[in-house]
Amino acid sequence: MDKLERRDFLKKASAATLAGGAALVAGCASPKQQEAPTVRSTRTYEWKMVTTWPPHFPILGESADMLAQWVEEMSRGRLKIHVYGANELVPAFEGLEAVSQGVAQMCHSASYYWAGKAPASQFFAAVPFGMNAQQMNAWILGGGGLKLWEELYMPFNLVPMPVGNTGFQMGGWFNKEINTVGDLKGLKMRIPGLGGKVIDKAGGSPVLSPGGELYTNLERGVIDATEWVGPYHDYLMGFYKAARYYYYPGWHEPGTVIELFANKNAFEQLPKDLQTIVRTAAARSNVWTLSEFESKNNIYMNKLINEHNVQLRQFPDEVLQTLRKFSQEVVDEVVETDPMSKKVFESFSAFRKNVTGWSQVSEKVYYARISL
Repeated sequence: MDKLERRDFLKKASAATLAGGAALVAGCASPKQQEAPTVRSTRTYEWKMVTTWPPHFPILGESADMLAQWVEEMSRGRLKIHVYGANELVPAFEGLEAVSQGVAQMCHSASYYWAGKAPASQFFAAVPFGMNAQQMNAWILGGGGLKLWEELYMPFNLVPMPVGNTGFQMGGWFNKEINTVGDLKGLKMRIPGLGGKVIDKAGGSPVLSPGGELYTNLERGVIDATEWVGPYHDYLMGFYKAARYYYYPGWHEPGTVIELFANKNAFEQLPKDLQTIVRTAAARSNVWTLSEFESKNNIYMNKLINEHNVQLRQFPDEVLQTLRKFSQEVVDEVVETDPMSKKVFESFSAFRKNVTGWSQVSEKVYYARISL
């Protein structure tokens, strides 16, 4: 920082300090000098939230339940949200329509499930070989991503916001070893979003199934492989009983964003303080969800390996490089056919380039050279 930049910085800091002092003085003024407090409505609201997850599903369903609880507590009962698991009110993958049409006021899900209606929605969940959890949060909350997300959902009468992240995922469960890209040909694999399109390009058959059906489908041979999230969930869901090989890394979802969206009309009809309460609860959930996954995954990975003799496998470099090539082709095809996807991905790519420059001299060096 040169002398001129430092002088400007100090001037701004001094101005901020003076502003803070003025605010403090105003806060100490007599009641007669202060403005009258804002009058809050005592009207109560009862909302429905649908989810993509089974009822009370670990972490994902729990976070929806907790968000509803936090909103009720912060609003002192003025906004009550009843949470419905997948298929309790609407099917798992019909949340967007349900909230758009006002059947429910909110949905807790992941945006790549709406790719058929809004292709650009996939970029707000996960991009193969894309950004990790903290980088996705930075793009959405600090890099302009949220404004684009709101623009994308506006025609559906929805207001989106991030409400969690799974962190880096595992590559999935397979009933055979994956030694070459050729081993993916003919493979029926449960995998959503852009990752599913990559598997299709590799010669496999992507299948979209809700979480509650995965174990049964894998056990019965309806699918040959499945990805879900990570060791904690995979252990609880018992995938180790139905598939032998557990692959990493999760190239397809390096940091998957969990979303909350509200019916725009209903949200804007809430008093401003209740709107703020909803956003505050979402921000709290965003931190809680990632923290839970990070705190549990290694514990349960060790359980899978040591207690159930799961065969942990790393995808060969040749497989990853080919999947990376296919991923770029898939993204190119999406942005070439959908103007909104092009707009969103340009923002995503520019931000990724910028944040990667910083990670080259921070996390990357730290993990590469310092023994943890």
